[in-house]
Amino acid sequence: MEYEIVNLDKKIVVGVGAYISNDDPNMGQVIGDLWKKFFQEGICNTVQNRANEHAIGLYSDYTQQGYHVLTGVEVSELNNSDLVSRVIPAGTYAKFCVHGNMETAVRNAWEKIWNMDLDRTFTGDFEEYLNDDYDHADINLYIAIKK
Repeated sequence: MEYEIVNLDKKIVVGVGAYISNDDPNMGQVIGDLWKKFFQEGICNTVQNRANEHAIGLYSDYTQQGYHVLTGVEVSELNNSDLVSRVIPAGTYAKFCVHGNMETAVRNAWEKIWNMDLDRTFTGDFEEYLNDDYDHADINLYIAIKK
């Protein structure tokens, strides 16, 4: 799977989150429920200081037991105290561009990424959804790597 190396500034993301593990048989359901909660319950419309219209799926706070997943949007400053917030640290990332069905294209990309020999930092990996066309989505996946 092809990718490019990019350097990103830090990003602040707010939304809804949960702590999960790849071993959890309900992992997909938990993540799907976060997306539904954020968008279908209208939480996305309450976010102040949105930096853009892109949705973000952020994976952070990695431990041996699991990691935190946050579904949300980037903001220019924190003014959303009722939502979960995380910072995507500035750094070097492997950027993967994916096009297709939001669920299957992203799942297939992650399966390939997990099998790649990337020198990951596990400081924060994220999916950036550039449009909201479910079957023809443009998505960038950013994997934090060492320089």
